[in-house]
Amino acid sequence: MLTRTAAALAAFIAFVGPAYAHDFMVGTIKIDHPWSRPTPPSAPVASGYIKLKNAGTETDRLVRVTSPIAERAEIHRSLIENGVASMRPVEGGLPVEPGATVDFELEKLHIMFIAPDRQLKDGEKFPAMLVFENAGAIEVDFVVQRKAGEAATEDHSGHGDSN
Repeated sequence: MLTRTAAALAAFIAFVGPAYAHDFMVGTIKIDHPWSRPTPPSAPVASGYIKLKNAGTETDRLVRVTSPIAERAEIHRSLIENGVASMRPVEGGLPVEPGATVDFELEKLHIMFIAPDRQLKDGEKFPAMLVFENAGAIEVDFVVQRKAGEAATEDHSGHGDSN
């Protein structure tokens, strides 16, 4: 009986794959399911998404992101100004108000991993360090995955260095 249960559990985990939720906590900040889209070969950038929830009573701020897979990482917001779409770095860190949830995808935010050292492939993970003004630093794993209905190759070739 135990062997059958273990086999069923292993099959379930293999079926679910990288879509499982993985959460992290630092101070009063909960980090929900860091993920990144797969990239084409030689992509100049990769994008990462997270949800941040502040369970505390004071505003905290995500002030820095680093990862060994990229030369640098920046927090960006996508904007439409005068009918033209653009991305801008978030200056001074990203505030997370008490009781609030900041959903990067819904709020047109992303972490731009600039000059990744390899192609990011569906199903793999990579580490990143998130640094908060009050809560401190925490290492998280980003799961590389496509969104439901997304094509097999995401083209980031139009994204360039922000400098």
